[in-house]
Amino acid sequence: MKIKMNILIWVLLTSAHSVHALDVIAHRGASGQLPEHSLVAVAFAHAAGANYIEQDVVLSRDGVAIVLHDIHLDTTTDVASKFPNRARSDGRYYAIDFDLAELKTLELHERVNLQSNQQVYPARFPLKHLGLRIPTLAEEIELIQGLNQSTGKTVGIYPEIKAPQWHRSQGLDISKKVLVVLNKYGYTEHNQPIYLQCFDAKELKRIRYKLGSKLKLVQLIGENDWQESDTDYDRLKTSEGMGEIAKYADGIGPWWNQLIDDNKKVSAIVGFAKHHKLTIHPFTFRADELPQWADSYQAWLILFIDTVKVDGLFTDFPVQTLQIIKQTNNAKLATKP
Repeated sequence: MKIKMNILIWVLLTSAHSVHALDVIAHRGASGQLPEHSLVAVAFAHAAGANYIEQDVVLSRDGVAIVLHDIHLDTTTDVASKFPNRARSDGRYYAIDFDLAELKTLELHERVNLQSNQQVYPARFPLKHLGLRIPTLAEEIELIQGLNQSTGKTVGIYPEIKAPQWHRSQGLDISKKVLVVLNKYGYTEHNQPIYLQCFDAKELKRIRYKLGSKLKLVQLIGENDWQESDTDYDRLKTSEGMGEIAKYADGIGPWWNQLIDDNKKVSAIVGFAKHHKLTIHPFTFRADELPQWADSYQAWLILFIDTVKVDGLFTDFPVQTLQIIKQTNNAKLATKP
């Protein structure tokens, strides 16, 4: 009886470990439930049990790090109605053209398509006036750290430095600004609950070598035609490219589609990354935007968890994702002899 009990305890412990081994990263907070990057979306993601919460970071005109996915304001705020004469010649409104005090007067809302003015994801939270404001990076960190203290959890942060070359062309060094904030709130060491990510390989090398950051760094991998930076992503997807990444970063954040082929077979990138001991955190898993081949969100996730064997994933839907992971692990436990 004692032997059987010990075996059961071992199975439960290993099963529990397998649940926590997969990092669920709340993409822009719980953006499937509430307007992206709002503090309520952050609190929702924390309560849902996400392991990490992502912050996209851009700068205001007065050099304050704010949490906003784009360098533009017009798809997720009411900037056009509040400041109709502040658009640039391309018709877009840029966060860097506004001081923080001005940005704080804007109201956050669900992402809209600028051409149709309709929600990009119509089944998500409706376009309501809730008085939600753009948070600073400091404010979001204080919320997460405060919730960690009051709940006893250790939810990490996962900031992305957006468009560093573009920010420098506008006269501001975003990486230095972000590191100052992170240092202020105690994020200085490699073993802390933080990943710092960027699409720009040159900037990540600068952060590691010139700016001397010890934090875990993640190289985001897009496609060259996305024009996220002048990084050659095709090269990074090779074995040699992964070896280069491993010299300055701890992991990769690839587009999920890069990790499987048209027949749902695991791509060579996965093997290259694992060979170089790089953590794999693909983006972005959305329950309301499934691949054509996926019968369900669950089927999509299970493929990446069990077959691709990713270390974590970015999702707009942390609640559903964590439920699926729990159900899958419980099913595995039930089938164990």
